[in-house]
Amino acid sequence: MSATQEHRSLLGRRTVVAAVGAAGAAAALTACGGGSDEKGGSDGAEQPGSGGEQQGGAVLAATADIPEGGGVVFAAQKVVVTQPKPGEFKAFSSTCTHQGCAVKDVSAGTITCPCHNSTFDAATGSPTGGPATQPLPAREIAVEGDSIRLA
Repeated sequence: MSATQEHRSLLGRRTVVAAVGAAGAAAALTACGGGSDEKGGSDGAEQPGSGGEQQGGAVLAATADIPEGGGVVFAAQKVVVTQPKPGEFKAFSSTCTHQGCAVKDVSAGTITCPCHNSTFDAATGSPTGGPATQPLPAREIAVEGDSIRLA
C-alpha cells in the first residue's frame, strides 16, 4: 500500500469514527433537550397526566403541607403547588420556560429557578424576573378535603 493510499484509508476511518461520535452526541443532547408534550410538540408546555398514567389522581400533599405565600416543588411529578392566598391552591409545571431547568424554591409569592435566577409569580406562573419570558404552564389539581391530587 502506498503512503497516499494509507493516508486515505486512515482519513476514511477517522471520518467514520467522528461521524459515530457526532451521532452519539446528538442522541445525548436530544435526550437532555427541552422536552416535548405527548402530542409530539416541543413548546415546553406540560400536559396534565404527562409522565405516566400513575400520576393522574395521585395524592401530592395535604393542604397543610403547602405554606401560605409559598409552595412545594414535587420533582418526581414535575409540578409545583402554591398557596398564594389562604385556601387557594395553584399548580404549575416545575420546568422553567427559559432553558428547562427545574424550579427549586417557592417563597414570598415567588417561584425561583436556580439555573439563571428566573422568577415567576406563585399565583399566576407569569415571569417576574430573569431571562424567562414565558409563564410556567398551569397544571390541573383537585383539592378534596385536606388532600391535593393531580387531576
